[in-house]
Amino acid sequence: MKTISRENVIYSMSAKNKPVEYANPGEQLLFETWDALQGQIKSENDEFGSLDWDRVNPATGPVYVNGAEPGDILAVRIDRIDVDDSGVVLCGKGMGVMGNHLEAVASKIIPIQGGKAIFSDKIKLPLNKMVGVIGTAPRGEDISCGTPDAHGGNMDCKEVREGATILLPVNVPGGLLALGDLHAVMADGEIGVSGLEVSGQVLVTVDVIKGKKLPTPMIRNGSHMMTLYSDADLNVAADMAVANMVNYLEREAGFTPEDATMLVSLAGDVRICQIVDPKKTVRVEMPIAYVGRVK
Repeated sequence: MKTISRENVIYSMSAKNKPVEYANPGEQLLFETWDALQGQIKSENDEFGSLDWDRVNPATGPVYVNGAEPGDILAVRIDRIDVDDSGVVLCGKGMGVMGNHLEAVASKIIPIQGGKAIFSDKIKLPLNKMVGVIGTAPRGEDISCGTPDAHGGNMDCKEVREGATILLPVNVPGGLLALGDLHAVMADGEIGVSGLEVSGQVLVTVDVIKGKKLPTPMIRNGSHMMTLYSDADLNVAADMAVANMVNYLEREAGFTPEDATMLVSLAGDVRICQIVDPKKTVRVEMPIAYVGRVK
């Protein structure tokens, strides 16, 4: 097993990023990660206005996966997520869905104890540990780690969790995998602009699927296949996530366009991952029992 130190951070995903490590298909990697603010808020007394915004949403990597070529799929199984014993959540004027209603910036340091986040004496939230940023290098121009797109990136999808396999398009040789921005707790939408942002470690197994191509990321777990799409327009993101699922059913399961559409209408759940990033992310969930799975 190779460890990818969080000293190896990037702030944009790019074909120009030099690999910090090389891995073979089937190999396990341990990524050490910063929180989304790269440790800049350590207490509720820290001044939010003094943040270095150039250091937000760092990802650890990238890793060159041997044998991954443009047109392949990089499969990244999330084997384990370990998080630190506290995290930070914040909101403020001009940020997130409620940014126009807030007059100040607020942050809250939340302890993590016994598998729960201690929001208050009365409210203890169960953890749903997930990876906010995961992606490969894009085909064209550099993309900030804070922005999701067809390569993955800051999708903030709570289904990127232990036991799930993230399927990412390979756009450049080696894929150049990077990840970070762990959340100990986050609800669909991430409406306040943050989850419970936390540093930690992510153990993954990487693999390469040859001869199959994805337009945008997918997720599979023990029960569902999911398509994801990100766009500045939430309606476009939803429409395209649905279209990608219908196309997947046609391509991989042999459905007609009409049957695929009817099945998604009956059994496919359309859910919002996040609505606060430069592009919003939507996923469509379909039971594997009906559709099969990539590899």
